Amino acid sequence: MTKKLLALLTAAVIPLAIPTAATSADVVRTDAGLVQSKTVGQARVFDGIPYAAPPVGALRWKAPQPVQPWTGVRESKLGNPCPQQGNSEVPKGSTAEDCLYLNVTTPRAPAKKPRAVMVWIPGGGFFEGAGNSYEASKLAARGDVVVVTVNYRLGIYGFFGYPGLPGSGTFGLQDQQAALRWVQRNARAFGGDPRNVTVAGESAGGMSVCAQLTSPTSTGLFSKAIMQSGSCNFNWGDNSQHPGQAADSPWHPVRDVQANGKEWGTEKLPDLDCKPGQSAVDCLRTIDSDVLLDDTFQFTQLGYGGSAVLPLSPAKALQAGLFHRVPIISGNNHDEAAAWLSAFGEIKDYPKLVTAMVGAEKAPKVLREYPLSSYDSPAAAWTAVTTDRIWSCTQVASDQQAARKVPVYAYEFADKHSPLAAPGLGAAHAAELVYLFRPGGIDFPLTATQQTLSNQMIDYWTAFVRTGNPNGPDRPAWSPTGQHEVKGLSLAPTDQTGIHPVNLSTEHHCAFWAGLS
Repeated sequence: MTKKLLALLTAAVIPLAIPTAATSADVVRTDAGLVQSKTVGQARVFDGIPYAAPPVGALRWKAPQPVQPWTGVRESKLGNPCPQQGNSEVPKGSTAEDCLYLNVTTPRAPAKKPRAVMVWIPGGGFFEGAGNSYEASKLAARGDVVVVTVNYRLGIYGFFGYPGLPGSGTFGLQDQQAALRWVQRNARAFGGDPRNVTVAGESAGGMSVCAQLTSPTSTGLFSKAIMQSGSCNFNWGDNSQHPGQAADSPWHPVRDVQANGKEWGTEKLPDLDCKPGQSAVDCLRTIDSDVLLDDTFQFTQLGYGGSAVLPLSPAKALQAGLFHRVPIISGNNHDEAAAWLSAFGEIKDYPKLVTAMVGAEKAPKVLREYPLSSYDSPAAAWTAVTTDRIWSCTQVASDQQAARKVPVYAYEFADKHSPLAAPGLGAAHAAELVYLFRPGGIDFPLTATQQTLSNQMIDYWTAFVRTGNPNGPDRPAWSPTGQHEVKGLSLAPTDQTGIHPVNLSTEHHCAFWAGLS
């Protein structure tokens, strides 16, 4: 049985410590108080800095509020991950709503000038994940940048909606913007340049980046963007990631998000001891966090159309050219959908799966485009179909739309043997993260050629963070894509295919999918 909210909040207080000796680099004054660093490799790490007030009690399902200043020096210790059920990043799960913390990593070497800043938004389907999981010491030190990783509200805590509730479906996005505003106020204290900020993320984090690209309330908060395996156009077909799944996207009209919340609340309110005259939302705010967590998967849709945070769906906004004019890195992994193969068990009837996804009328066209004879197994064929339909071609569509206005550097991660992917799954979803970060602070084993690729990827990413152009010495040239066919780089170790140009539109049959829909 999980603990009650009060006990969790009491246990979640991050201790304050006053160091007996500290240099100015070890202790930094933020706008709310002093924070102390710890040394990790060639970097200084300031973990667990609050960027907004705990969204508890009356602040649940409200816009993030300012932090209460503290006295003394806050030690470098990770803050709570936002509430989520147990998963690979947060094995024991969390019900602690006091979770709006970020982590700052800076190179130990003195800065010659203010450093560029990269703000990382983690993925996890909008129901799990934490900035805490992305240890960035190598990325910061090798790339000579400041890296900020962010926790934000998830699931029912971050994307709940209810009729008349301001911010319905956008609280998690508002948290991300609060973190970006914190960076604007505090970057200089850590040697960073608030005028040179890149917002970056993977999976739901990449989708969040695209939401921020199209959000009027994020104006001026960043000057570059990186979208990894997530885009404005992301959507999926029936039964495509697991059997019984309905076609959908992360973006929903706010009225639908609110209707969903009202239906849920109608079931809960009779069991609550609501006070006379108390609003339904205020009464729902009294539910213990562990009870809310049971229904968190019901609220992973981001609401658009209800406020300036997300006035349009990101897909429509991008198509209309209503997005911030900043350079973009955007890409996928070659075998994204392999991460979902286990949901289908042993795949024997490939045509049946295709029919369940696109329907009987369109299935023959897909089977002609992706004949089973071209693949090693039915599982490999299904991986190719769902990777292209769900991930690659939705990203390509966003790249095409953005490239009309800004430079877009497209890529595909293609290492077939990443230590983050199970054997045989190839370059599956999230497999690239170990090449940029130390996930969970772990040094995953990389071969010599993989280590070289990691160094090159860090160099590409951080050159882009510093200048808006990923190019530099010791790596192949990377040109922005055109507006029609999306061309970029395939990223693999030299003992596989190496780094080379790739036409992502043709490799992933994107003209076919555009015509089919």
